[in-house]
This record gives sequence, C-alpha cells and structure tokens, in this order.
Amino acid sequence: MNGKFDIQSAEKPVNHDINVVFSPSQNVISYTYQIYKEGILINQTNISSNSSANILLNETGTYKISVQTNLINGTSDIINSGEYIIDKEAPKLTISNTKIITTPTNDKNLVSCVASDNYDGNITNKITSNIDSLNFKKTGNYTYTCTVQDEAGNIATQNALISVKPHNTSIYIIQIVCFIIIFFLIIKIIKLFKVVKLEERLEPYVIKPLKNDTINTSEKIKRIYMQFLDLFTSKLKKSVVANKYAKRLEKYTIVTTTHKTGLDILSGKIIIACLFTVMAIIIKAFQFKLLGSLETLGVFVLGFFVLDIYLFAKYKVFRWNLESDFIAAITIMNNSFKSGRSITQAIEIVSTEVGGTIGAEFKRMNLELLYGLDIGQVFKRFSKRVNLEEATYLTASLTILNKTGGDIIKVFSSIERSLFDKRKLRLELKSLTSGSRIIVYVLLGIPFFFIFVISLINPGYFMPFLTTDIGRILLIFMIIYYIIFVVVVRKIMKVVI
Repeated sequence: MNGKFDIQSAEKPVNHDINVVFSPSQNVISYTYQIYKEGILINQTNISSNSSANILLNETGTYKISVQTNLINGTSDIINSGEYIIDKEAPKLTISNTKIITTPTNDKNLVSCVASDNYDGNITNKITSNIDSLNFKKTGNYTYTCTVQDEAGNIATQNALISVKPHNTSIYIIQIVCFIIIFFLIIKIIKLFKVVKLEERLEPYVIKPLKNDTINTSEKIKRIYMQFLDLFTSKLKKSVVANKYAKRLEKYTIVTTTHKTGLDILSGKIIIACLFTVMAIIIKAFQFKLLGSLETLGVFVLGFFVLDIYLFAKYKVFRWNLESDFIAAITIMNNSFKSGRSITQAIEIVSTEVGGTIGAEFKRMNLELLYGLDIGQVFKRFSKRVNLEEATYLTASLTILNKTGGDIIKVFSSIERSLFDKRKLRLELKSLTSGSRIIVYVLLGIPFFFIFVISLINPGYFMPFLTTDIGRILLIFMIIYYIIFVVVVRKIMKVVI
C-alpha cells in the first residue's frame, strides 16, 4: 500500500465530526485527495509533499475519500476509503396533541407520537414515554413526554400538557336523569313481563270479548311518535325551505303508512336525528365525558339520513314489484281482449286476479268507471297516481284508440311485447354491469376500510385531522372530493333505457 487512512470507514451513523488522517508511504512524493458527499465531489486538495493530511468531515451526510498518489518511480496509485456516515439531524417526532383537557379517566391513549429519521426511517417503535408514571384518575396538570433516539444517538423530545379537571356538574345531572329513566323503564318492563305471564296463566279460563279495546306497548309508542310528528309538522309548515325539501320526499309516502306527506317524513327524520343525539349524549355521560360540537353534528347528520336509507330501499323494492304487477296486469288485459271482453270487463278481471298496489289501483279504476268517468280520464288518473312510464304509455295508447279507433288486441300485444323486452333488457344490462358495479362499491368502501384498520393499529394516527387547523381543512377537502367522486361515478354508471 502507498498510504493508509487511520479511520478506514464509519458505516454506522455517528452524530459527531470525523477527523480522518491519511498517511502516505515513503515512496510517495505528492498526492491529491478528493472528498465525495452523497456521490458528489465537494472538495479536492493537492499535497505536494510526503506529509500526512487531516481531513475533517463535519456535516450530515455520507462521505467517501479517494486519494491519488504520485510515486517516486513516476507511476500513480489510487487509494479509496470506505463510507463515513455522519447524522447530526435529530429524528422528526410528531405528537397528536400538545394540549389536552379531560376528566378523570383510565384511558392511557390520550396522546400518541410518531417518529421518523432521515437514515433509520420509521422509528415509532423506539419511542419511550412516561405514560406509565402518570395517573389520569386524579385531577391535576400532567406533562406527557415522549422521547426517541436514532442509531447515531440524536435525541428528539415532545411534550404535551394534559389537564385533568373534575367532572362537570352537568354530566352528573345527565347521569342522574339517565339512571332515573332507565330505572323506571326496568320497572315498566318487569311489570309488563308479570302481566304477560299472568295473562298466559289465566288465558285458558277467560272468555275473550268480541272487541278488544286494550292498546299494546307498540301502539302506545306509535301514538307518542305520531304526537311528536304532528307537532314538528305543524312547525315546519311555516318554513319555505322545509316545504321545498319536503316535496322531494313526497314520492316515499306511497311506501309508508305512518308518514302521510313529505313534511311528515321530514319531521320523522328530525325526530330520529334527535333520538340519535340523545343516545350519544347518554353514552358519553356514562363515560364521564361531554359530547363535542363536531361529534354532536356528526351524530345528528347520521340520524337525519337513517330514515332516507330505509325508505329508499323500501321504495326500490316497491317500484320493482309495481312494474312486475303492471306487466302481469297488461298480460291479463290482453288475454281478456283476445277472448272478446271489453275494457271495463278486462279492468274488473285484473282487479280480482292481481294483488298488491296494481290490484288496488285497478279496483279503484273499476269503481271510477261505475261512477260514470270515461275510460281515458280513468287511465289518466291511474297514470298520475302510480307514476310509471309504462302506465303513461298505456294511457296514451288507449286515448288514441278511443279517438281514432283501431285493433285493441294488436295494440295491447305490442304493449305487452315492448314491456317484456324492456324488462328483459334491464335484467341483461344489470347482469352485464354487475362486475363493474361491484368494483365501484369496493372502491367506494376501501377508504373507510383502511381508516378502520389503521385506527385499530394506531388509534392516534388520524387525530391531526381533528386536532389541527390544517388537518380540518384537509379533511373538508377530502370529504368534498369523495362526494364529487361518488356523484361522478353514479352519473357514469347510470344507464337510462
């Protein structure tokens, strides 16, 4: 060798300066050393003698030294060092919240820390804290400290001030009220069970009256609900915004017997939202906590749309059954015409043969004909009530037949064939797009699935979205983006036949 380094390499990161001494051999008359940082040349020095060189490395980075020696015999040689890793940068330690106000609790996960290092990567598992020495069951101010050290020895520390305050008096009041309500409910349930058991024992020996005027518990609950419904509806009638919104809910009145108008449905949504909020307040009260403003808003919105989901699903089933029954009614009418029956007789046959909503509507049409209304007017009223595209088509066809004449059997055969083809096309389309729809549903559900899984692994991971201003702004943007995504996907997937 024509020279050597006193420190050949420092492969493990260190957090101090490194002074490397290069000592040339006796046959070296001059040499040049080059310093590379992260593979880039940052310094080059010429030494025109045989003396040693002190090479100081004092900044964070990965270094290599290359020395080109000039020998007495006129040749040259290159000597390379190993790597010298200097890490003077402390790890990045992020704490979920620096100031927390809480009531006495056993929860030790009020704060969470996440750490990363420029060389070691994610070092969250190396974090140490004083959480075990803190007792949040007692009131007072506590300083939570989390510390992490990287491989080079750099240390980062974060503190959080946790103030444990006595329980709010309102929580005790809410708890007392809840306990009283639950106590009376338990007594009522016990009495109800006793009455039921007594009725079961006495039933073989009791002569049942012809008319039973007693009201069961479900009827009592329904009556109470209807009273609140009437109260809310009377208040909402005065609001222009409520009336406009209620018009969008009118179509659901056909599938619910409890709500007669769109305002009734809107009132029901508000009542259910209030019940959800009260239940959340009770649950929080038993945890010695108060429901926050954002939590209250979230629970209320969730409860507000529960009735929508139920009515929407019920309405979809109703519409599907309505279309199926309508096709059956058209088939029966067509067969009646083929056997020489009139339109009035065909309507009467459908009213007795078909059940459900269509059967009831045809019974109503039969009565309207008996009362003297003409066929065109009866079918127009029927089309308006059921709000079916097929019914509108049927009404228009019959109106034209009445005015211009024609072969009713051929017309109804054409209508029947068109309806069957349309239904068949819908089923085929549904079958062909089922894979795409499943993919869309999976894509819509994946964000919530990952949020759930990550929250189980690290409960404080998403806390910055709720505890910091920039986090709340990003959360709002993400919600808006998700809603836009849902709307666009629904528009793309919607096919009108």
